[in-house]
Amino acid sequence: MLRRPASASTAPLLTLLALLGLVLPLAGTLFAAPAAAAGPTEDDEADYVIVAGAAGLRWDDIDADRTPNLWKLAERGSIGSLSTRSAHTPTCPADGWLTLGAGNYAERTGVGEEPADGVAEPDPDAPQLCQKLDVAIERPDAVGAYLPDQEAVVERQRELPFGTVPGALAESVRCTAAVGPGAAVAAARSFGRVDRYHPTLPAAPEAKKAFSECLLTIVDLGAIDGRSPAQRLRQTAAADKQLGQLLAARPTNSTLLVAGVADTEASSRLHAVIADGKGWEGGYLTSATTGRAGYLQLVDLAPTALHLLGRDVPKRIMVGHPAVLADGRPADLDQATAAGTDADRRAAAARTVSVSFFWLLALVQIGLFTAVVPLLRRSYRHAGPTGPTPPPQRLVSLLEVLLTGASLALPAALIAGVVPWWRFGRRGLIFGLVTAGITLLLTFVTVRLPVYRKRTLGPVGVVAAIAAAVVGIDLITGARLQLNGVAGYSVLEGTRYAGIGMVGMGVFFAGVLLTAGTLAQLVPHRNRPLLVGAIGAAGVLLVGIPALGADAGGAVALTAGVCLTAALCPGGWLTFKRLALAMLAGLAATVVFALVDVRQPVDQQGSLGRFLTQLSDGTSGPTLSRLGGANRIALFTSPLTVLALVSAVFLWVVLMRPWGGLKRLYGIYPPIRAAVAGLWLASIVGGLLGGAALNVMGAAAATAIPVLTLGAMRVLGHAADRTRIAEESPNPPMSEGNPVAEQPPAPARVSDDTPEAVSGP
Repeated sequence: MLRRPASASTAPLLTLLALLGLVLPLAGTLFAAPAAAAGPTEDDEADYVIVAGAAGLRWDDIDADRTPNLWKLAERGSIGSLSTRSAHTPTCPADGWLTLGAGNYAERTGVGEEPADGVAEPDPDAPQLCQKLDVAIERPDAVGAYLPDQEAVVERQRELPFGTVPGALAESVRCTAAVGPGAAVAAARSFGRVDRYHPTLPAAPEAKKAFSECLLTIVDLGAIDGRSPAQRLRQTAAADKQLGQLLAARPTNSTLLVAGVADTEASSRLHAVIADGKGWEGGYLTSATTGRAGYLQLVDLAPTALHLLGRDVPKRIMVGHPAVLADGRPADLDQATAAGTDADRRAAAARTVSVSFFWLLALVQIGLFTAVVPLLRRSYRHAGPTGPTPPPQRLVSLLEVLLTGASLALPAALIAGVVPWWRFGRRGLIFGLVTAGITLLLTFVTVRLPVYRKRTLGPVGVVAAIAAAVVGIDLITGARLQLNGVAGYSVLEGTRYAGIGMVGMGVFFAGVLLTAGTLAQLVPHRNRPLLVGAIGAAGVLLVGIPALGADAGGAVALTAGVCLTAALCPGGWLTFKRLALAMLAGLAATVVFALVDVRQPVDQQGSLGRFLTQLSDGTSGPTLSRLGGANRIALFTSPLTVLALVSAVFLWVVLMRPWGGLKRLYGIYPPIRAAVAGLWLASIVGGLLGGAALNVMGAAAATAIPVLTLGAMRVLGHAADRTRIAEESPNPPMSEGNPVAEQPPAPARVSDDTPEAVSGP
């Protein structure tokens, strides 16, 4: 007669989990991200602010000999790398200047242009080449200027989901002066008027008067768009010469911002940004928008200018935040600028390589799934004399190694960031070789572990622990592996600069929940929810703390997954009582995360707090629209979406068949069934909240499905075994190695998949 495991009431433990959900977010506030060094105070407010832009200016264009003015400015001022994200990809000069003046993502390229007769309109999804700035400027008087196409530009922004208002910067001050056509685009008010306009930089002494006409002056230093080093050298030298004239005419108590305001190539790049003035001596530039020292967004420049002038930032229409200072800049400017150049090269290389890497990963895993189907069918053994011939052991061992390596590919790609592969030629090949080498090393170490060879769940537990450890250690050490990493996030996208990324989130969710499920199998039923809750709580802290993962939405998603896993891990059905308790625990944690985040200062709030703040003041519409648009783009353009969908089909159509082995695995090991259910929930919620659609689910599937397939193969290999239930053990060993070899036969013989299978499907 089969014995039903003693049932344990999960109510007290899930109540404890709910209390953990209340306490953990509060504990997270004790480890909040350290505040950046204080920027200019009210005593440091400038009488004048000058924003000088040079489209295409990068740190590798600046040195002491060719650009002495830029170099001296960088030596005494504060510096950073500028992400020029706009509503157009790439951010061409017209888009960059308009984004600067709006303080929000804008698009001007192509507005008002009519296609020639017989020429088809360009494909909006095709990569766009940067166009040179070409704007019509009328001079109705000798003072200002007028942009006749501004009405069409304003109408174009209304079609976009960002809530952009062209001219928001100019409308926030009484008078704005512009020098050059790009500056006119940034300084034009919403109806096209430029208050003061100079086509070129006036000669002395008129230049001093020009810079003191208005509190805010915007200067176009020209574009650096040369396709050869010699051309870029001449253009940068010309911009530096104009900057020298500007410095000679600069009024006292003024703050100067110099920035590469746009891309000039088909691909996005990081650009130079310098702040010089009272309160901006040394240090790196940063802002609440980026949350990482040394990085600013283009949309931060308008709020910075207004803050320096003592004006309120119109938060309903400007999405950036004022720049502040951060520590960590090397004393040697050569070293500091080299770091900026290296970051630009790494970001550009990773963006190019990532698409090929993820498509290759998807194709390799799909190929493995296809190859394993006949092996699963042949592994489905039974006690009858007509069972299928078992597959060769060498083939089984080979596929086990390949499946293990496939699950470790994403952690290996993260670790590959330790090697500066982007500094060499043929970067894609170098990255591939480095990642393959790390994958082989991790796989070799994994398969050599005794727990991997002797226990059915050994591969699942070891791979999950490695995945969780790689991402967790990276978060604790500043997320340097994910920053501009192939399997991380690129600052060129302008969406994340610190903390955990969407791919890392999927890997981490899979690692945490499968590790918790594997370890829960080793403890009595009544203690399983407590163990899952403890491991999940540590994961939630790593994801949600601002100084670490800095993703409140991801913490909410992981909390939901942990609660569902804790409710299911003792075995049996998901009853209404369990579901209600799990939902209450998740709701409690979510509410407290939200309350803690929303009570933070606006410049320190996470994505969840900012959204709730916008919801309360009625400005959440653009955020919801952007989130929906980001989900749609990620859903239809990412190879991880393909991998997520194929993995789901493979799981339900193949692994969940009687010969697929997963049902048997679930029956023998209920915590694994619970972990997989929690993983699907957490990854789907995390992707939707992060605007990544199924990308988080795809990364989680790439880590989890291969080793789950390996586990299913192993339990199928023991399907015909018989073993005895050990009466003295609260959790009888099941399918640990070869049960027949480990336990002596007994008169009462049952299959090794039955001891816990009776407690649930």
